[in-house]
Amino acid sequence: MKQITGADLFVKALKEEAVDTLFAYPGGQAIDLFNALYGEREINVILPRHEQGLIHAADGYARSTGKVGVCLVTSGPGATNLVTGIATANYDSVPLVCFTGQVPIHLIGNDTFQEVDFVGITRSICKYAVMVRRREDLAETIKKAFYIAKTGKPGVVVVDLPKDVQSAYGRDFYPQEIAVRGYKPKLSVHMGQLNKALDLLNHAVKPVFLIGGGVNIAHANKEMTQLAELTGVPVITTIMGKGAIPTTNSLYVGNIGIHGSYAANSAISNCDVLFSIGTRFNDRITGKIEEFAVHAKIIHIDVDAASISRNIDVDIPIVADAKKAIYALLEKAKPLHISEWTDEINRWKKEYPIDMGKAGLTPQMIIQSINEMFKDAIVTTDVGQNQLWTTQFLEIGENNQMLTSGGLGTMGYGFPAAIGAKLGNPHKDVIVISGDGGMQMNIQEMATAIVYELPIIICILNNGYLGNVRQWQEMFYDRRYSSTCMRYRRSCEIGCNQPDHCCPEYTPDFIALAESYGAKGIRVTRAEDIKRALIHAKQNSKTPTIIEFIIDREVNVMPIVPPGKPLNDMILEREEGRE
Repeated sequence: MKQITGADLFVKALKEEAVDTLFAYPGGQAIDLFNALYGEREINVILPRHEQGLIHAADGYARSTGKVGVCLVTSGPGATNLVTGIATANYDSVPLVCFTGQVPIHLIGNDTFQEVDFVGITRSICKYAVMVRRREDLAETIKKAFYIAKTGKPGVVVVDLPKDVQSAYGRDFYPQEIAVRGYKPKLSVHMGQLNKALDLLNHAVKPVFLIGGGVNIAHANKEMTQLAELTGVPVITTIMGKGAIPTTNSLYVGNIGIHGSYAANSAISNCDVLFSIGTRFNDRITGKIEEFAVHAKIIHIDVDAASISRNIDVDIPIVADAKKAIYALLEKAKPLHISEWTDEINRWKKEYPIDMGKAGLTPQMIIQSINEMFKDAIVTTDVGQNQLWTTQFLEIGENNQMLTSGGLGTMGYGFPAAIGAKLGNPHKDVIVISGDGGMQMNIQEMATAIVYELPIIICILNNGYLGNVRQWQEMFYDRRYSSTCMRYRRSCEIGCNQPDHCCPEYTPDFIALAESYGAKGIRVTRAEDIKRALIHAKQNSKTPTIIEFIIDREVNVMPIVPPGKPLNDMILEREEGRE
């Protein structure tokens, strides 16, 4: 059998795993791997400008394509710059395999230049982490990494590659299948439990489906829509589950949670059967746990057994892949006669819609314009108010997709994730909705978008604040705007909480910054210019376009459930005198 280096085997393994895009940044302890990739035509090696941008791009690529995202960086700071992205992807069950260079084995533990225990650092924030200590273990370890990343509950796998393993010679064999001792993802559905769940559902008077990101991860959107329409049961989603059925479907109620709709939160608070699929019941959706769905029997389907009854005690647990479970439900489910319940929910939707209700340049108007103009698009968000407005107003159907950091809430995610999404879906429109704060966290990736000629549309909702924290400071901390003003100068008055026309100019000038990279920049200050700006951006087919929307500085995301309160205790409107 032919003898090749570990680096050459690494390249062979990527090809065997059908990796067509590799997000990579070189360095001393990964130089052999990059040498093996030199001139490679089957793998598109993408060079971002920072490792955090790199892993968020791999994340966006994976979420938007359904493939495993793959990263390669060097040791030390190259590896540690991945940490936030690893946690981000793992929280949201995104399949990534992250390869990191490492110092030679005989130098490990000697405080060698750029040596860190990366396996130790990441063990608690990824699905699996391993260092390859022998050249003969390399092929099996890489095969195992891809298998673990994409099966069961998807997640991130870290593979640390010492430099001497990369350069050592060994067999060129790469296995086609792998069996991992102690790792057996559950594939079947327990029909006994499923029958109990259906019996409970069939006798319900006020049932709801609560759908989390697990349905989107399982690509079970079509099946979930069929199940909802067959049974007639209203569908509520977490922000990660949005899009599980088209948001225009009459059975879709809205998002649940701290910024959920009145109808969705009220339906959860009054239902008698809560049929949940693919959600962790985290604190952002439950509100006060002791008062969450107190009238309901709860069914919980999740691929991860550890997620069931961890936060909310459930009556019928079912460990299964969302798509397989929904398929099984479709074979036995039947229409329910619950028109009084659906009429009540529809009244709530009509009487208490999510509507910013004001003239001028509002996030609602911006996002609704995006809905009208882009019917086949991937929308990525950053984190903060921009994310929450997007999850409230963005319409998602069969051809649209939303990518957002739900579990970790990572600012700086939106723009690099859009780069990965565009690379994986070159024929789709890709739009970023970001705040001015989050946009600056990975703005250097504008160079990446330029050099790879990615015509991404970047919508910056600029209110001059770290808006989500500022809103909490306004509502719950007596307007003490501590470290949230992005126009602050050293010469500003201490304790200012009254933004006005005398405030300093915003830094940076996003339009000039875009143009300095070679991108297009448009500033919008009037509602009537929204669509014109989006049209110009859509026509720009070679470079990114930044559209900076100057919105009200103290605009809030409403409704909101105050901290420590149950879901049905919502503040629906901003208090008078605070506009």
